[in-house]
Amino acid sequence: MTKATQPANDQQRTIFVCQGTGCVSGKSIGLTEALKKAIAEKGLAGVKVDFTGCYGFCEQGPVAIVEPEGIFYAHVSPADAPEIIESHMMGGKPVERLYYKDPITGQPVPCHKDINFFSMQQRIILRNCGRINPERIEDYIATGGYESLRKVLKEITPLQVIDEIKRSGLRGRGGAGFPTGTKWEFCYNAKADQKYMICNADEGDPGAFMDRSTMEGDPHTVLEGMIIAAYAIGASEGYVYIRAEYPLAVKRVRLAIKQTEEKGFTGDNIMGSNFSFHIHLKEGAGAFVCGEETAMMASIEGKRGMPRPRPPFPATSGLWGKPTTINNVKSLATVPVIIAKGADWYTNIGTEKSKGTCVFALTGKIANSGLIEVPMGIKLRKIIYEIGGGIPGGKKFKAVQTGGPSGGCLPETYLDQSVDYESLAAAGSMMGSGGMVVLDEDTCMVDLAKYFLTFTQLESCGKCIPCRWGTKQMLDILNDIVTGKGQPGDIELLLELGEACKSGSLCALGGTAPNPIFTTIRYFRDEYEAHINEKRCPALACKALISYYIDADKCSGCGICLRDCPAVAIRGGKRMVHVIDQAKCTKCGTCRDVCPAKFDAVVKVSGTTIEVPADPIPVKV
Repeated sequence: MTKATQPANDQQRTIFVCQGTGCVSGKSIGLTEALKKAIAEKGLAGVKVDFTGCYGFCEQGPVAIVEPEGIFYAHVSPADAPEIIESHMMGGKPVERLYYKDPITGQPVPCHKDINFFSMQQRIILRNCGRINPERIEDYIATGGYESLRKVLKEITPLQVIDEIKRSGLRGRGGAGFPTGTKWEFCYNAKADQKYMICNADEGDPGAFMDRSTMEGDPHTVLEGMIIAAYAIGASEGYVYIRAEYPLAVKRVRLAIKQTEEKGFTGDNIMGSNFSFHIHLKEGAGAFVCGEETAMMASIEGKRGMPRPRPPFPATSGLWGKPTTINNVKSLATVPVIIAKGADWYTNIGTEKSKGTCVFALTGKIANSGLIEVPMGIKLRKIIYEIGGGIPGGKKFKAVQTGGPSGGCLPETYLDQSVDYESLAAAGSMMGSGGMVVLDEDTCMVDLAKYFLTFTQLESCGKCIPCRWGTKQMLDILNDIVTGKGQPGDIELLLELGEACKSGSLCALGGTAPNPIFTTIRYFRDEYEAHINEKRCPALACKALISYYIDADKCSGCGICLRDCPAVAIRGGKRMVHVIDQAKCTKCGTCRDVCPAKFDAVVKVSGTTIEVPADPIPVKV
């Protein structure tokens, strides 16, 4: 454990409180006000309170960091404010009970730089998140913000900008991984009186919050990258397409756009140049399919968000029939750094074909969940066991799902797999937009495939038959399998339908929807076979295939399970072995949860029947 150090007496101390969506939901706004109130009451002149965007460590929120010491406080509530001010700010003694505790060693770690979750990351896209106030453009400018824009407008031609991005090897971070510079070049070469630049901020994957947090924590880096991209392709109008379910991100992006107009970074003749560019904000209604380029453009035009066949590609005929370039939030956030530090610097990060860093929303059965940025080529094992802190509760790792609902599930044998576009694709998964869900031994892989397919089936726009009906038929088969109605041949039928959906769908939603099925069958076929042939769920997760029984040799007749059973499905009396009525049991698991650990009398099984007394009998002494 690193010892916390105190700043010199003449240093200004700042308590930064995270006000990303996760921490705001945990009352971090109230914490900010409580800290300010406590400082005012004590009349402290050398301490101030400010807020930032998301630090990324959502598992530990609400979060506060004291600088310049770097003391990291986790799970902080407004009620903790007086103690932080009195003990730490006035008494020089940090509040140790609020320190982060390492999930492996159990030891408290006072400074954020010593926490593996932070120290093992390499932040480029998220470089300012948690470090600046996202609602003040001056904070961004103080980090060197808009200097890259100034550089391109004063010193570099559009073609030179495109060449620099091409040499950097930057690829689209929205999921497809198409070379960004090449995309810009296509649009630059298109001849038209009007061109458009679009920022794709329509993040819709379940459990994904990479783009949202970037926009909440550092909106100006996205806008600067967008303006540079517009300059490179010759666009005079731009749109940030952001889903309305992100109200905080919408608020901060809208404010950031206004600030760029006031500072002269957008508008006519930017920074005294001949380049003019205006940015508009378009709120999406939450359709997942609108993350697809042509569906997004239809939505901006006021039409129903549905994809269209390509060609023509957006670079030649996009928004309102004009040449258009569409880039993801993370792609654009990287551009100012590449311009500032150079393509050669960027190419030293990552792998031969996958340059730079990638941002993941690390969620699921993991000790340290949150937002991480790591170099391409990092091993899954390092992400899960070092940055993520491993699997909680002593459970065994089972698989990791990457790429959101369109991605795939990789088993333990792939823990040393490199995280990059080519390696993940070869394993049957994908980089996607950056979702990473860790699964433990209690996860049923058939049920997981059903979960993701349920999402994509509901989000299908219905325009093309392979997606509209293919996802529905696959989902029907999965529902049958997890409810004990699976039949021989279902696995082969799933694979056949998946291939038809993949090859025949109009857009990537249908084309990638079968991926969770493909990979779970590829790596966990035995679980499908157990469900179909034995009517058994090995993970004891599928409710229709499990049962609860009370072990007569362990039951003490205490009556706790009988009292707490919501279905009144348990019979028995004091000092009598209790019996669960299987006809009434709803399989909620309450009986197992409340049974005292010293007895552990409730048994959960699947695919088998346990002999138990038909009626209550006296407990064994």
